[in-house]
Amino acid sequence: MPLPSAYCPNYYAIDDILATQERTPCKFLVNVPKLGVLNPSTTEKDLAIGTSLELPIWLVLEMSTGRQPIVSPELPKIYRDSYCEILQADACAVDLHKFNLYFYELGSYAKRFDRKGAVHETLLHTFRIRFRQLMDLADNSISDPSVQQRLDVLERRLFSDSYKARAKMNSWLVETGATMEAANMVVNHKKRKKT
Repeated sequence: MPLPSAYCPNYYAIDDILATQERTPCKFLVNVPKLGVLNPSTTEKDLAIGTSLELPIWLVLEMSTGRQPIVSPELPKIYRDSYCEILQADACAVDLHKFNLYFYELGSYAKRFDRKGAVHETLLHTFRIRFRQLMDLADNSISDPSVQQRLDVLERRLFSDSYKARAKMNSWLVETGATMEAANMVVNHKKRKKT
Protein backbone atom coordinates (compact mmCIF):
# COMPACT_ATOMS: atom_id res chain seq x y z
CA MET A 1 0.00 0.00 0.00
CA PRO A 2 1.59 3.30 -1.04
CA LEU A 3 1.79 6.02 1.57
CA PRO A 4 -0.31 9.12 0.98
CA SER A 5 1.56 11.97 -0.62
CA ALA A 6 1.38 13.92 2.64
CA TYR A 7 4.04 11.68 4.20
CA CYS A 8 6.63 13.20 1.93
CA PRO A 9 7.04 16.94 2.14
CA ASN A 10 4.37 18.10 -0.26
CA TYR A 11 3.50 21.74 -0.73
CA TYR A 12 -0.09 21.00 -1.79
CA ALA A 13 -0.97 18.27 0.73
CA ILE A 14 -3.51 19.47 3.28
CA ASP A 15 -2.30 16.93 5.86
CA ASP A 16 1.26 18.21 5.49
CA ILE A 17 0.12 21.80 5.92
CA LEU A 18 -1.93 20.98 9.02
CA ALA A 19 0.86 18.92 10.58
CA THR A 20 3.45 21.67 10.17
CA GLN A 21 1.19 24.28 11.80
CA GLU A 22 2.05 22.83 15.22
CA ARG A 23 4.11 25.27 17.26
CA THR A 24 7.45 24.40 18.76
CA PRO A 25 9.54 26.44 21.22
CA CYS A 26 12.70 28.03 19.87
CA LYS A 27 15.30 30.58 20.95
CA PHE A 28 16.57 33.34 18.65
CA LEU A 29 20.34 33.29 18.03
CA VAL A 30 20.55 36.70 16.34
CA ASN A 31 18.82 40.08 16.56
CA VAL A 32 15.90 40.26 14.16
CA PRO A 33 14.86 43.83 13.29
CA LYS A 34 11.22 44.92 13.04
CA LEU A 35 9.71 41.61 14.17
CA GLY A 36 9.07 42.51 17.79
CA VAL A 37 5.33 42.15 17.11
CA LEU A 38 5.81 38.36 17.20
CA ASN A 39 6.58 38.60 20.91
CA PRO A 40 3.41 39.64 22.76
CA SER A 41 5.27 40.09 26.06
CA THR A 42 7.29 43.10 24.90
CA THR A 43 6.73 46.44 23.21
CA GLU A 44 10.13 46.57 21.49
CA LYS A 45 10.29 46.74 17.71
CA ASP A 46 13.11 44.18 17.37
CA LEU A 47 13.54 40.61 18.57
CA ALA A 48 16.67 40.39 20.71
CA ILE A 49 19.13 37.51 20.98
CA GLY A 50 17.90 34.91 23.46
CA THR A 51 14.19 35.63 22.96
CA SER A 52 12.14 32.46 23.33
CA LEU A 53 9.01 32.06 21.22
CA GLU A 54 6.78 29.31 19.94
CA LEU A 55 6.72 29.29 16.13
CA PRO A 56 5.15 26.90 13.61
CA ILE A 57 7.38 24.06 12.50
CA TRP A 58 7.28 25.09 8.83
CA LEU A 59 8.88 28.41 9.79
CA VAL A 60 11.33 26.93 12.28
CA LEU A 61 12.60 24.44 9.69
CA GLU A 62 13.58 27.27 7.37
CA MET A 63 15.03 29.48 10.09
CA SER A 64 17.13 26.77 11.76
CA THR A 65 18.95 25.51 8.65
CA GLY A 66 21.65 27.10 6.56
CA ARG A 67 25.05 28.56 7.31
CA GLN A 68 23.82 30.97 9.95
CA PRO A 69 20.72 29.63 11.70
CA ILE A 70 18.43 32.29 13.11
CA VAL A 71 16.77 30.12 15.77
CA SER A 72 17.67 27.12 17.89
CA PRO A 73 14.59 24.86 17.99
CA GLU A 74 13.47 22.57 20.78
CA LEU A 75 11.28 19.51 20.53
CA PRO A 76 7.51 19.92 20.78
CA LYS A 77 6.34 18.76 24.21
CA ILE A 78 4.71 15.56 22.91
CA TYR A 79 8.14 14.25 21.85
CA ARG A 80 10.03 15.07 25.03
CA ASP A 81 11.33 12.44 27.45
CA SER A 82 8.28 12.27 29.73
CA TYR A 83 5.91 11.56 26.83
CA CYS A 84 8.38 9.15 25.22
CA GLU A 85 8.50 7.16 28.46
CA ILE A 86 4.70 6.87 28.44
CA LEU A 87 4.77 5.58 24.86
CA GLN A 88 7.56 3.12 25.66
CA ALA A 89 5.61 1.75 28.63
CA ASP A 90 2.35 1.02 26.78
CA ALA A 91 1.79 2.63 23.40
CA CYS A 92 -1.59 0.93 22.90
CA ALA A 93 -3.10 2.61 25.95
CA VAL A 94 -2.26 6.13 24.74
CA ASP A 95 -4.84 8.29 22.99
CA LEU A 96 -2.72 9.61 20.10
CA HIS A 97 -5.63 11.72 18.91
CA LYS A 98 -5.27 13.81 22.09
CA PHE A 99 -1.47 13.97 21.75
CA ASN A 100 -1.68 15.32 18.21
CA LEU A 101 -3.93 14.59 15.27
CA TYR A 102 -0.86 14.16 13.02
CA PHE A 103 1.41 12.42 15.53
CA TYR A 104 3.59 10.47 13.07
CA GLU A 105 3.86 13.16 10.41
CA LEU A 106 4.74 15.84 12.95
CA GLY A 107 7.29 13.42 14.43
CA SER A 108 8.96 13.04 11.05
CA TYR A 109 9.60 16.80 11.12
CA ALA A 110 10.41 17.01 14.84
CA LYS A 111 13.10 14.34 14.65
CA ARG A 112 15.27 16.86 12.80
CA PHE A 113 15.52 18.85 16.04
CA ASP A 114 16.32 15.79 18.17
CA ARG A 115 20.01 15.45 18.93
CA LYS A 116 19.66 12.14 20.81
CA GLY A 117 17.60 10.30 18.17
CA ALA A 118 14.93 9.36 20.70
CA VAL A 119 12.04 10.69 18.59
CA HIS A 120 12.87 8.35 15.71
CA GLU A 121 13.01 5.34 18.04
CA THR A 122 9.78 6.36 19.77
CA LEU A 123 7.93 6.73 16.48
CA LEU A 124 9.07 3.31 15.28
CA HIS A 125 8.28 1.60 18.57
CA THR A 126 4.86 3.24 18.84
CA PHE A 127 3.90 2.35 15.27
CA ARG A 128 5.05 -1.27 15.59
CA ILE A 129 3.12 -1.87 18.79
CA ARG A 130 -0.02 -0.04 17.68
CA PHE A 131 -0.03 -1.66 14.22
CA ARG A 132 -0.78 -5.07 15.76
CA GLN A 133 -3.71 -3.60 17.65
CA LEU A 134 -4.87 -1.82 14.49
CA MET A 135 -5.01 -5.05 12.51
CA ASP A 136 -6.95 -6.74 15.33
CA LEU A 137 -9.40 -3.85 15.26
CA ALA A 138 -9.86 -4.19 11.51
CA ASP A 139 -10.76 -7.87 11.97
CA ASN A 140 -13.06 -7.26 14.94
CA SER A 141 -14.27 -3.68 14.53
CA ILE A 142 -17.71 -4.45 15.95
CA SER A 143 -16.26 -5.28 19.37
CA ASP A 144 -15.30 -1.73 20.43
CA PRO A 145 -16.04 1.17 18.04
CA SER A 146 -14.77 3.80 20.52
CA VAL A 147 -11.17 2.65 19.99
CA GLN A 148 -11.16 4.26 16.54
CA GLN A 149 -11.49 7.66 18.19
CA ARG A 150 -8.05 7.22 19.81
CA LEU A 151 -6.22 6.89 16.48
CA ASP A 152 -4.34 9.61 14.66
CA VAL A 153 -4.85 10.35 10.94
CA LEU A 154 -2.35 7.79 9.60
CA GLU A 155 -3.73 5.03 11.81
CA ARG A 156 -7.30 5.87 10.80
CA ARG A 157 -6.36 5.56 7.13
CA LEU A 158 -4.64 2.22 7.74
CA PHE A 159 -7.63 0.99 9.72
CA SER A 160 -10.07 2.04 6.99
CA ASP A 161 -8.02 0.40 4.23
CA SER A 162 -7.53 -2.85 6.16
CA TYR A 163 -11.21 -2.98 7.15
CA LYS A 164 -12.26 -2.57 3.50
CA ALA A 165 -9.78 -5.25 2.40
CA ARG A 166 -11.08 -7.64 5.06
CA ALA A 167 -14.69 -6.99 3.99
CA LYS A 168 -13.80 -7.64 0.32
CA MET A 169 -12.06 -10.88 1.21
CA ASN A 170 -15.04 -12.05 3.30
CA SER A 171 -17.48 -11.24 0.52
CA TRP A 172 -15.28 -13.08 -2.00
CA LEU A 173 -15.17 -16.16 0.24
CA VAL A 174 -18.96 -16.12 0.65
CA GLU A 175 -19.72 -15.49 -3.03
CA THR A 176 -17.38 -18.11 -4.46
CA GLY A 177 -18.57 -20.84 -2.15
CA ALA A 178 -15.25 -22.61 -2.63
CA THR A 179 -13.74 -24.22 0.40
CA MET A 180 -10.15 -23.48 1.14
CA GLU A 181 -7.93 -26.49 1.67
CA ALA A 182 -4.37 -26.88 2.79
CA ALA A 183 -1.82 -27.46 0.05
CA ASN A 184 -0.47 -31.00 -0.41
CA MET A 185 2.99 -29.86 0.64
CA VAL A 186 1.61 -28.65 3.98
CA VAL A 187 -0.38 -31.84 4.55
CA ASN A 188 2.65 -34.01 3.73
CA HIS A 189 4.86 -31.89 6.00
CA LYS A 190 2.51 -32.49 8.93
CA LYS A 191 2.54 -36.24 8.28
CA ARG A 192 6.34 -36.34 8.29
CA LYS A 193 6.51 -34.48 11.58
CA LYS A 194 4.21 -36.98 13.32
CA THR A 195 6.37 -39.93 12.45
